[in-house]
Amino acid sequence: MTSFRIEPAKLDSESLKSLSTLDPKLSNWPVVYTLNSTGEIYVGESINGSGRLRQHLETPTKSHLSNVHIIVGNTFNKSVCLDLESYLIRLLAGDGKYQILNRNDGIADADYYGRNQYQSSFEGIFEELRNRGMFTRDIRSIENTDLFKLSPFKALTPDQAIAVEDILSGLFEDLEHEDPSRIIIHGDPGTGKTVVAIYLMKLLADIKHHRNIETNDGDSILSEFFTEGYPELLQDFRIGLVVPQQSLRKSIQAVFKKTPGLESDSVLTPFQVGLSAESFDLLIVDETHRLTQRASQTSADLNSKYRAINERLFGFDDPEFTQLDWINTRSTHQIYLLDAAQSVRPMDVSAESLRSLTSTVDPHHRTYPLTSQMRVRAGQDYVRYVRDMLAQSQREPVVFEGYDLRFFNDFSTMLTEIRAREDDTGLARILAGYAWPWRSNREKDAYDITIEGIQLRWNRVIVDWVNSPSSLNEVGSIHTIQGYDLNYAGVIIGPDLRLDSLSGKLTFDRSNYFDSKGKQKNTDKKPITDEDLLGFVKNVYAILLTRGMLGTYIYVCDPPLREYMRKFFPVES
Repeated sequence: MTSFRIEPAKLDSESLKSLSTLDPKLSNWPVVYTLNSTGEIYVGESINGSGRLRQHLETPTKSHLSNVHIIVGNTFNKSVCLDLESYLIRLLAGDGKYQILNRNDGIADADYYGRNQYQSSFEGIFEELRNRGMFTRDIRSIENTDLFKLSPFKALTPDQAIAVEDILSGLFEDLEHEDPSRIIIHGDPGTGKTVVAIYLMKLLADIKHHRNIETNDGDSILSEFFTEGYPELLQDFRIGLVVPQQSLRKSIQAVFKKTPGLESDSVLTPFQVGLSAESFDLLIVDETHRLTQRASQTSADLNSKYRAINERLFGFDDPEFTQLDWINTRSTHQIYLLDAAQSVRPMDVSAESLRSLTSTVDPHHRTYPLTSQMRVRAGQDYVRYVRDMLAQSQREPVVFEGYDLRFFNDFSTMLTEIRAREDDTGLARILAGYAWPWRSNREKDAYDITIEGIQLRWNRVIVDWVNSPSSLNEVGSIHTIQGYDLNYAGVIIGPDLRLDSLSGKLTFDRSNYFDSKGKQKNTDKKPITDEDLLGFVKNVYAILLTRGMLGTYIYVCDPPLREYMRKFFPVES
């Protein structure tokens, strides 16, 4: 483990003058430093710490930051400092004590000689800074927060970085020529579609405001967009992030409130887009597959909104119009992030609509695949494995080394193990398909789910259920978990999904399916068949089975299905 020390100072002329005589390494050695005052912090790195701090003292955006901490390591080099700088920025953003004044384009994740050895010392640096009041929580607690998981301060994977750089290049070229544009980003669960959406919002905000331009040292591949010409193209440029799911939308809004340059009211519902008095220059749409089409709604208010928006935008009401049409009509440029296999209700925009959308985009220059698995430690092969197993095209079991994957015959044992993982890592939750009615929503003392004599309730809250105090003793549905990460997911595959013993095929049991909106037929279209609903239910379970970053535990209610599925997963004795 490399040795380090932390030198405190003040950001004033006298203190900085004394730094040069205190230690030669403070003016001629790679160091990492923090600048903070009440509620704000900046993290930087330099080979001339005292000189760089003098520059900040003369800069209006930094001169008010009075407190300095300089981190010096006897064997630090440039790569180590870039890595440590990124590490501290990510944790500070997740802790939430300070607003981060850095741009997000300099977050490094590059390998270098001896990286594992150096990183083993980073936790010690964190603890020392925490002892000095720089952090309010331990690392595990920080990494489990939405502020950390949904922060724009992320190190992009190579495919994400390529997509972001190409998107910006194409967008600025289109802006210069006053051409409209449409971009599609495809990605399976866990490939970071939401990360890219949030990252783009922050990056465009920083470019627009020329944020921290004096710190631009050219290390980032995105630094070119902070040079003359690009910020000017974004003046009076109206951007919105459309997030269809209420829970995820509220969580992202909370992150935006803590992030300089971002506004929580730029995170929108599709209805807000349709009703907006002003059009948008750019709309970034996360979870595009969860946009909706007109359905036989029981809500008169929702039907009224659909009708009012259609008449306002198109001059007449037609059930064929979807929220995709609203977004295309109300914006000049669109970036859609989608995975058609994550549609979970008939009222979600149809596969035909998504294919039609994709067909309008140049597949070579405006379509980007995300393939690196950021969530599940088992990797992208596990996502495919789950989907193939549910499609009954997987023939043999596969072992995923380093991933805690278990199949339980006894439900109480799975509950016990999930609660043990909560003690170990936090963020261990029970999830299930919508195979039981939500009685406790109306009768607070009622139980919703009974398995092997054990009674449980559905989630008491919809927004931010994962972090709610009672969530460990509740069961989360697809509508509270889609778009979120867990450390461990205990998945109950309910009696809405069965195996026909005679045909050997997976079947849908309508009598054990209680998502009322999941059964609604689309207006003026053919009724929703059991085969249609089987496809949606398979999608639901594929999503639930890919929420756990460190592990997934599985319990199956239907006995024949249990026998079918247990051969694909390690069985807990």
